[in-house]
Amino acid sequence: MTTTATIEIPLKLGAALNARVHWTARAKRAKTERAIVGAALRHHPFTADVVPTTCTLTRIAPRALDDDNLAGAFKSIRDEVAAFFGVDDGPKGPIAWHYVQRKGEPKQYGIEIRFEWRDG
Repeated sequence: MTTTATIEIPLKLGAALNARVHWTARAKRAKTERAIVGAALRHHPFTADVVPTTCTLTRIAPRALDDDNLAGAFKSIRDEVAAFFGVDDGPKGPIAWHYVQRKGEPKQYGIEIRFEWRDG
């Protein structure tokens, strides 16, 4: 049996790997993204005590990114989710990470974070 929870956040993610910005602007953006996602996680009814087995990060935008930019755009979000659950976000960590994108309406931007817990 699998339990799921989904959080949708109106947040515009760009191609962070291709952005030619000063390192302080990049750090400020990452800090802002982490704060927004952290607040959403804290206000969701599930607890951080039970670590999910899978986390699917979906980018909603009018145009798609290529695969490496998609993963790069979610770096600070992935870091914040891992910090919330108190786990390592690396390949040996307990969470399997998946990246997806979905076409939105013109000027519609957001992210969806979907957690899955496998019972047993």
